[in-house]
Amino acid sequence: MAKHQSSPQSASSQGANSQDANHTLEPFFVLHKAQLQATVVEKVSKSRKGRKKGIESSPKSPEKSKRTTSDEQPSNTLYEQWRFKAFNEIWSLIQSSIEGVLRDINLKLFNEVLQWIEDSFSEIKSNVKLSSSEILQPYPLLADTLCRKIPTAFVLTKNAEFVDDIQTFCDLGSHLKANRCHVANMSALDFSLKFGIGGSVRSLLRQLHSEPLDGKIADMLTLAKWYCEEENNDKPIVVMIDDMECCNADVLGNFITMLSEWVMKIPIFFIMGVATTIEAPKNMLPSDALQHLNPCKLTLGTPSDRMNSLVESVLVKVCYCFSLGHEVSVFLRNYFLRHDGTITSFISALKLACSKHFSLESVSFLGLYMLDQDSEERWSEKFVYLPESMKRCVLNLHSCKSEKNLQGGVGSIVQQLSDLKASQRFWSSVVLCLFEVARYSKMQFLDIFCEATDPKMYCMNGSENSLKKHFRCGDKNSTARSSSGVGSITRVIHTIREMPVAALSNLLDKWNNHTEEMTEINEEVKKLQSVLASVDEGKVYEENLHNIRNRKSVSVISGKGNSANEKVAMLLDAMIRKYMKPLECMTLHEIICFRDVDVLQSGLIGDPRKTIQLDLLKCHSSLSCSCCSSDAKNLSPSMHDTSIMYKLAQEFGDVINLYEWYQSFKTVLTSSSQTSRKKGRPSPASKKAKPLPPSETEALIQARFCGAVTELQISGLLRMPTKRRPDFIQRIAFGL
Repeated sequence: MAKHQSSPQSASSQGANSQDANHTLEPFFVLHKAQLQATVVEKVSKSRKGRKKGIESSPKSPEKSKRTTSDEQPSNTLYEQWRFKAFNEIWSLIQSSIEGVLRDINLKLFNEVLQWIEDSFSEIKSNVKLSSSEILQPYPLLADTLCRKIPTAFVLTKNAEFVDDIQTFCDLGSHLKANRCHVANMSALDFSLKFGIGGSVRSLLRQLHSEPLDGKIADMLTLAKWYCEEENNDKPIVVMIDDMECCNADVLGNFITMLSEWVMKIPIFFIMGVATTIEAPKNMLPSDALQHLNPCKLTLGTPSDRMNSLVESVLVKVCYCFSLGHEVSVFLRNYFLRHDGTITSFISALKLACSKHFSLESVSFLGLYMLDQDSEERWSEKFVYLPESMKRCVLNLHSCKSEKNLQGGVGSIVQQLSDLKASQRFWSSVVLCLFEVARYSKMQFLDIFCEATDPKMYCMNGSENSLKKHFRCGDKNSTARSSSGVGSITRVIHTIREMPVAALSNLLDKWNNHTEEMTEINEEVKKLQSVLASVDEGKVYEENLHNIRNRKSVSVISGKGNSANEKVAMLLDAMIRKYMKPLECMTLHEIICFRDVDVLQSGLIGDPRKTIQLDLLKCHSSLSCSCCSSDAKNLSPSMHDTSIMYKLAQEFGDVINLYEWYQSFKTVLTSSSQTSRKKGRPSPASKKAKPLPPSETEALIQARFCGAVTELQISGLLRMPTKRRPDFIQRIAFGL
């Protein structure tokens, strides 16, 4: 591995003036090292070695050996490209689904805001009609207090973390701009005490003006001149403040008071995000600012509602090409709850899980063809070009070791992949049916999803009896399990037994759409629909009312034998037992299922100091270097300087002697000549490169030493010397 060195000009000038270089360490700090001629020298030496080997080996010509190497090397690179392509396409599909879901959730709010602006703007135009000269007058119009109130919409976000609402307000601004509104997105930084009200007006004008404000005074008269222009007139100006509770109350109050004097001339609207309660503006703003606002209340969807939509659209409907194991699902649910229900953190964790899956699983690129209708043909074509080593990787998956049907070759593997795709489709349909019941009873979809992915609920031997026991609604522990999210499916079945006729009929209509691919189940759903159509709901209501008065159990639908509610519950139980087979119980599930919760946890929570230490101690594996030894005790001059320094630091205690540390580092760097003599053959680089003068060599080593020490300090592994003990450095990180 080539050394990354810095320019030795300044170091040599310092080293030449020093009398005793061994005891004088010049302060030469290098944080990032640039590549110099050492890389070129090493490439020349490698090419010479290659040509020499080609001449000495008589059976193979240089062209043939070069062709063989090029044929072997791109294979692994090609697989990485396939996995990278699969990740990009699948994540783009997931990302587009996420954006579509969030857009649909917020669309109702966006339309309400737009309708409110249009109604208020029409009312202002009907009451006040001013010419351009009247608008440009510097003094306010004489009007009553009611006309000087600014229409203000307080949007209750209900989020503890505002990171989810940033994109929502950006989308709202784009929606309003597309419907003939001037929009200025302002944040809490625009209402800081440091810049005052002048900074707020300047930020407002900067966003509305298409041209820079060079030489222009940032005041309301400039805004009035801009609004009087023909292309800007006859449109409302919407000032959006994403989180008003983080603004300085005095600056925001003065800003509101100033705009209220111009509201009759310039139609200005406020949209303010409120994270806590709707009473927050009253508790925060001064009274003179509040009297200039004409408020209305709007509410965003709750984080739980957004999470339900994401689970349904992303984790269930788009589960054929990438899915999560049970432990990973539980971890993501807890991660979401620990971060105060932040959707952004959940999406970031999901993306990390997807990237880890395609980077760690060698055959994960096969999951891309799950999206194609002719997936069997695509798999067959792909397996034709795969070498035997990659086919063995498929057969050596943990889920394939006990599968005897895969001994038939490519055809059996393709058939198992087709069965996996069909099983995922059926599993998705059943889970969607569960979600329809959960939506009625306002349950969390993520709890049901975690339980539906649990492989323990499905036993290959005696699965029917075990599942009946698992989903029995009369279980005494069902309430305790449901409170922790374990008995969610039990609650779903119990909810069906208590649903009224109208809700049950609506539920079956939705089940009819979800079970189109399951012919047998779909026919049973249609039969139940015909049964419910003949039920007299009024008669059932009177009978239930009579039972309540007599303190008897309420039966939603009476009849001979089982009621319709019980039949629907039994149908759902049959769907679960037959079709809801968790993915981890299927053969070849490793291709599309990510299960390594430890990798995900370390990537999200992390231990940066431990990771830095491991990277420094095992730099040969991180950099994929062949010239560095894998033994941690052997140090090579070609290693990175910081790695050499940290390995040498392991020989000291909590305090490192600076002079001894430097001498050890110098010994490692100057040991290259001794290593070449032991091999009995001088390296081509030593013949090509001219040796540096001793003073410049010493100065360069000192410069590299100081740079490595500074990097270790920035990494948080060392504490620099103090005036009391200038020759010693203290270690602040020990062990792994």
